[in-house]
Amino acid sequence: MRRVTHRFLCASLFVDIGASLVLWAGVPLLAQTPAPVDNAQTAADAPMTVLHMNVKLVNVFTNVTDGTGAIVGGLTKDDFSLKEDGRAQRIAVFERQSELPLNLVLAIDTSGSVRKDLPLEQDAARRFVHVLLRGQDQISLLEFSTEVRQVVAFTNQANRIDRGLSSLRGGPATALYDAIYLASQSLAPRQGRKVLVLVTDGGDTANTVTYAQALEQALRGEVMVYSIIDVPIEASAGRDTGGEHALITLAEQTGGRYFYASDGGLDKAFNQVSDDLRTQYLLAYYPTHQQPGMNFHHIQVTVPRATAESFNIRYRTGYYSDPGAQ
Repeated sequence: MRRVTHRFLCASLFVDIGASLVLWAGVPLLAQTPAPVDNAQTAADAPMTVLHMNVKLVNVFTNVTDGTGAIVGGLTKDDFSLKEDGRAQRIAVFERQSELPLNLVLAIDTSGSVRKDLPLEQDAARRFVHVLLRGQDQISLLEFSTEVRQVVAFTNQANRIDRGLSSLRGGPATALYDAIYLASQSLAPRQGRKVLVLVTDGGDTANTVTYAQALEQALRGEVMVYSIIDVPIEASAGRDTGGEHALITLAEQTGGRYFYASDGGLDKAFNQVSDDLRTQYLLAYYPTHQQPGMNFHHIQVTVPRATAESFNIRYRTGYYSDPGAQ
């Protein structure tokens, strides 16, 4: 079994009844006429009954904004209601502005369709990394065009990301879904929050990994996807609106967010990602009353005291209960 410290807790329970009575397989608990036995020999020969129990803590990182888009802080555990597959769940862990480590993959599209904006993307990404990175955080840099390349492995040193950004190289095609899939794979085994920030125009021309496969891998890895969409300005013929829609849906399904670079520039988009990651609520629960045989479990988070229009609540839509292909 894969060991994941925060999300999966595995315990082997040694059954102890009363002060000193130990349950052994094949040994009666009660006997009317106990016969003298060699306790040490009996204990050595009899197999011990060990119970294995998997206790799965499901983490739901949640962002709440009001109707104007302003971040809603100050909510308490009692303000939230959480359900899995329509069944109410008890929130076991609640944190505001979580200090959990942040593991982030910054993935930049270097294909021909966005190459004209690459210098602006590099400069904005440098500023983003220097503002965001804390002592407990790790960032990896990835570029994708015809193929996906990890430029910098996970690091806590902003200057390494700086050098990596200066070494980006391009290619004609765009392996967008491959990038999402591989980045999610690299994030899956890491501890703490897992985030993928994509800078792209949304086109995928590699046709290796499908959108459905990329989304499933992100959900399995508990990866929040933030899409910064850089599209041609006033050139609808050059826009891949299907790709843009895919990036929007991907962000919504994983609890992330999407931004258009044209709405205030790349710096504004990166700043909004940074603000989002600093103002998250962590709601975690141990699933109860699960319906057997279900592979994907849907999550619903609400703030009952508010009307549906008052708050925009963002979180991942669910999780897979089977291990799946890694």
